[in-house]
Amino acid sequence: MYKYLYIWLLVCFSVYGDTVSYQLTIAEKEISPTGKVRKALSINGGIPGPTLKFKLGDIANITVHNKLKNEETSIHWHGLLLPNEMDGVPYLTTPPIKPGGSHTFEFELKHPGTYWYHSHTGLQEQRGVYGSIVVENSEDPVKADREHVIVLSDWTNEDPNEVMRTLMRGDEWYAIKKGNAQSLWGAFRAEALGEYFNREWVRMPPMDVSDVAYDAFWMNGSKKINLTGKPGERVRLRIINAGASSYFYVTAGVSMTVVAADGPEVQPVIIEKLLMGMAETYDIVLTVPDKGAVELRATSQDGSGFSSAIIGEGEVKTAKSPPKPNIYSMDQMLMDALDNSMDSMSERPMAPYTKLKALKPTEYSKDLPRRKITLRLTGDMTRYIWSFNGKTLAEESVIKVRKGEVLQIEMINDTMMHHPIHLHGHFFRLLSGNGEMSPLKHTVDVHPMGKRTIEFEANDVGDWFFHCHLLYHMDAGMARVISYEELGENHKPQLDPKLINPWFFMAQGSVMNYMSMGRAKAMTGREDFNLDWEYHYNEHRVYEIDATWGHYFDPHFSTFLGYRWTNEMLEKDRAIAGFTYVLPFFLESKVTLDSEGEFRFELGKEFQLTDRWSVDTEAEYNTGEDVEWSVGSSYRLTKQFSLALMYHSEHEWNFGIKFKF
Repeated sequence: MYKYLYIWLLVCFSVYGDTVSYQLTIAEKEISPTGKVRKALSINGGIPGPTLKFKLGDIANITVHNKLKNEETSIHWHGLLLPNEMDGVPYLTTPPIKPGGSHTFEFELKHPGTYWYHSHTGLQEQRGVYGSIVVENSEDPVKADREHVIVLSDWTNEDPNEVMRTLMRGDEWYAIKKGNAQSLWGAFRAEALGEYFNREWVRMPPMDVSDVAYDAFWMNGSKKINLTGKPGERVRLRIINAGASSYFYVTAGVSMTVVAADGPEVQPVIIEKLLMGMAETYDIVLTVPDKGAVELRATSQDGSGFSSAIIGEGEVKTAKSPPKPNIYSMDQMLMDALDNSMDSMSERPMAPYTKLKALKPTEYSKDLPRRKITLRLTGDMTRYIWSFNGKTLAEESVIKVRKGEVLQIEMINDTMMHHPIHLHGHFFRLLSGNGEMSPLKHTVDVHPMGKRTIEFEANDVGDWFFHCHLLYHMDAGMARVISYEELGENHKPQLDPKLINPWFFMAQGSVMNYMSMGRAKAMTGREDFNLDWEYHYNEHRVYEIDATWGHYFDPHFSTFLGYRWTNEMLEKDRAIAGFTYVLPFFLESKVTLDSEGEFRFELGKEFQLTDRWSVDTEAEYNTGEDVEWSVGSSYRLTKQFSLALMYHSEHEWNFGIKFKF
């Protein structure tokens, strides 16, 4: 009997390895990375959380404790193949962890490599809920004298929910803050007036490389870190981009050799610059100089900042950041989209996918059925709607797959932004010209106006999230659920309510010496509920208030229906309906019909002279009145306030303050 028990135990431990346990506690923490005290979220008191280390074949036993007072939380084990119920996406695969509650995850570590973990609840990842995972392989072919884990991230002093609200209202403040706002003066200085007006003619919003103006960029929670390394040593760096919305260019004072991408090892390839999308991981090896130290630098793609690691001691071989992007020229970006070989030639290269080759063939069996679908990556910076094939997660949530098929997904990026697309629960083959040696990844950068093709074997029944890993794009709708038909014809994935058309509230307007006007808005999805007002301080105290429901169809066209109250002489309260349409050169037109049979046509245009100074023009024709017109100018002081001066055809000169909240 004891003999058989011994054999059983021997088999269990040889197959499954050791059980490795961790306790992770998510709690609020005050930090001051830029001299201002801010509330963040930490894991075991740190940002990032601790590195979780395992050996291939170990059993992970991880209990996550939620010490937040009023928030649910969650942890997703990014890149790991594990049971569906352990994936950690709240509601979809795993119950959210309630305030004061805990949840234990248990799964086998089936494959080696560098991975990470993060919250999948709301915008908590931006606030600090992330950390690294290392799964070691005793037969690792990479020879290095030592290794370090480097977690890249971005930090904003603003509440991420306020960031999202700012993006939703189409505010250019973050571009102004970074110095990337486009203007006539800027185009003139860049000798790009032609491109500027061509862009305006085709109604393409100003190009910006990233959405958010960050206050800090970090490596392992600091702007600068020091790592051990002796002269001549080969050092393996396990680099994770845990940024919420920042691509990073990784450079070093010496050449770097990529040895793994998203966990799986690849054939070693030497590079000078590495573009990393959010959620990607790369293992690189570099050699510490015989004398001194070497710098590894991670520069934000928009050039607004960087963080660095000094490896070794003594005189440092410094790294160089790539040149800042030319925000007025799309030529280089479009060339890169048309020719992926630019990843090795450009000063601002694309991701190095054409160079990545697996260690052994990754092709799937030719006997498996195959199917191909096309996803167009679509979006709108003005309203901040991001989607696949023009539909958000709330509008179309599921991509159906059948177990045993190979699904090939062609992703065509119709936007001028990079999108890092991540698939849960599977590795996919990245088809980038390397045939049977195509690398396995879990996240792929789809560059502006570019195309990427991936394929994966549907071999694990469940609901698996598939989304853009730019946090604010995912939150704004760029996501789907890969759902297996085997779950049943009537099966519907359960989605986190926070992802389905959240509400946002905002207001903007002006207070001047003769009049006040503005709009308060509640918006959800494509629906708007507006309260517009115009109030004149003359002896009659004339006002006009419109309460409307509006539907947003696309960046150029929207409709509205509502009611107008007014005390203007000879006018009555009335029902109103109409539409707005954006003409070439971003001329904004508005047509209104009312229940009294009157017609109103408005036309307006904002000219951005410098990053902070703009000129506004507006004309209005009303069948019940004469033509009114105005010309105004404003200067942006802060995110919320601008100085304003306006000449109105009826009220002459007005001056005061514009506000945005």
